[in-house]
Amino acid sequence: MTVSGVRASARIVARADGRGGTALPVLEGEGPLALRRTRGSGGEARVMLVGAMSGPLGGDEFAVRAAVESGARLRVGSAAATIALPGQSKGAARYDVRLDVADGAELHWMPEQLISAQGSDLYVTTRVVLGTGARLVLREEQVLGRADEQPGRLTSRLTVCIEGRTLLDQELSCGPGAPSGWDGPAVLGGCRAVGQLVVVRPEFGAGAVAGAVGEGVAIMPLGGPAVLVSAVAADGLRLRRALDEALACLG
Repeated sequence: MTVSGVRASARIVARADGRGGTALPVLEGEGPLALRRTRGSGGEARVMLVGAMSGPLGGDEFAVRAAVESGARLRVGSAAATIALPGQSKGAARYDVRLDVADGAELHWMPEQLISAQGSDLYVTTRVVLGTGARLVLREEQVLGRADEQPGRLTSRLTVCIEGRTLLDQELSCGPGAPSGWDGPAVLGGCRAVGQLVVVRPEFGAGAVAGAVGEGVAIMPLGGPAVLVSAVAADGLRLRRALDEALACLG
């Protein structure tokens, strides 16, 4: 008997309403990818991704799409951490995120942490396409294993493009079966939490932003009006604190 995984998708479209606010003409989620609109402010629409089931499990395929149209402002978060778990299917799970931010639009993509549980196998891809004058704050956090647990296999790829140019294209693979050295001093250095922020603002084009804001944290300019904050920490709580401090430094 062949066991197949769950396939689920969610879709968000944010559109300027002509009155200084943002409407959500499309807010669709299925299965484990339920979407809820929450109270926004200052013309910003807010959406919460609410996990209605466990997962992703082995063999599952999840896809999330968000499009922020010109002049709209959207903030997306999640109600709880996502936990990658082993499943009955032996295949890897996939979680694909595609974010399109049009000219002059703004997106804050701030999900909770992704936890790679022992025995899981997950491949995550996030692709962001930005128009002229678009603004972005994107946070990714991965925690390798639950308390006193070895991690599963986790591969994460992030690509960010603006005006047809690639600003960032990087991939990190950790856990059993990953290329050797992922836990060494050149990558995680024994830490079990890794995360990053990508911040795109038109005003960054006037001058590079770079530096270190604490142990295990670095701010690096990208080839455009953007910076990348990379951080490693002993656990998820310390990682969140480090990224919050770095974002505060950027203003």
